[in-house]
Amino acid sequence: MKTPGFVTDDVDIVKTESVFKGFFRIDKVTLKYRLFRGGWTTEFTRELFERGEAVCVLLYDPVRDVVTLVEQFRIGALHDERSPWLLELVAGMVEEGEQYDEVARRETQEEAGCEFYKLLPICRYWVSPGGTSERVQLYCGLIDSDGVGGIHGLEEEHEDIRLVSLPFSQAWDLQEQGAINNAATIMALQWLKIHHAELADQYAER
Repeated sequence: MKTPGFVTDDVDIVKTESVFKGFFRIDKVTLKYRLFRGGWTTEFTRELFERGEAVCVLLYDPVRDVVTLVEQFRIGALHDERSPWLLELVAGMVEEGEQYDEVARRETQEEAGCEFYKLLPICRYWVSPGGTSERVQLYCGLIDSDGVGGIHGLEEEHEDIRLVSLPFSQAWDLQEQGAINNAATIMALQWLKIHHAELADQYAER
């Protein structure tokens, strides 16, 4: 399919104002952009939730066929039908000057108290580009899950993170039942489902 091939230069940012700055930041952006039929839109405004970039890591032990997830409270899921405590991936925001793999290693240590011996890239995606700048680099980190568990997180960041290790088949069932219901974890488990046999062949014998 032929496309116009629009790029960033086809957007004209007229003005950006910060309208809120707390734990997160919201900007009001005045802009216009090129149209598929030719010409430009009129100037309009959008609120942009400035979230930045994040890294998420699915911790997987291919020897034991075990997935390790984190369970923690999430304000955005306050009205979830099941619980605002979600089963998720290890995750963290990218600080200035950091590389994605550095964030993956740091957050694996902080939230899971362990190290991965292999880091496999899955994908990089926009979380909700209609309103937020957040983009996620998704990985699978191969670990030895022996002895991995407990409560983790940084007290100064009000983190209270419980590790949950379970067979991949059980994690997949939870995802299919809707008990695992956040995008990054669903995407990572689907990736693992596709590559499950391949990882077993390559890494089951360490």
